Amino acid sequence: MKISKTNAARLLDRLNIVYQIHAAQVSEDDLSAVTMAKLLNQDPAQVFKTLVCRGDKSGIIMACIPADQELNLKAVAHASNNKNVAMAHLKEVLPLTGYVRGGCSPLAAKKNYPVYIDETAILYEQIFVSAGMRGVQLELNPYDLAKATNATFAALT
Repeated sequence: MKISKTNAARLLDRLNIVYQIHAAQVSEDDLSAVTMAKLLNQDPAQVFKTLVCRGDKSGIIMACIPADQELNLKAVAHASNNKNVAMAHLKEVLPLTGYVRGGCSPLAAKKNYPVYIDETAILYEQIFVSAGMRGVQLELNPYDLAKATNATFAALT
C-alpha cells in the first residue's frame, strides 16, 4: 500500500525529527486505536489516540493517551489549568483540526492547539500517533513528539 506524505509527516521533516510511517487497512466500522495497535502488532499502551477537548479557559486542546485507556477529563482540566474540560463534539473535530475521526493527529492541525501527552509515553523509546489519515501512523520518540507539538507530559488517564 503506497503511503502519501501527510502534513504531520511534512512537519516532522521540516523539524528534522526522525520517524517511521506505518499503514494498515482499516475498516470504517472499527476505527479504534486498540484495533490499530493490533493491526500494527504493537502494545496498545504504545499506540496513542488523539482526543480533541474544549477547556472553559483555554478553549480547544488535544490530549494524546494510550489506545486502551479512557481520558480523565478532571486530569486534563488540572494539567491544562482549566476548571472544566469536555470532549469536543465529533462534528467539530474536522472543522477545528482538519482531521477526520480515526485520523486525528496532534501534529500539523489547522491551528497550533495546546497538546498534552499522557506521561506513560516516556516509558517507551518509540510511540505511535496518527499521521493525520485513517490507517496511517507515525512512529517516533515521545520527546520528539513533545518538541514538535510544544506538548506537556501529564497524567491524563
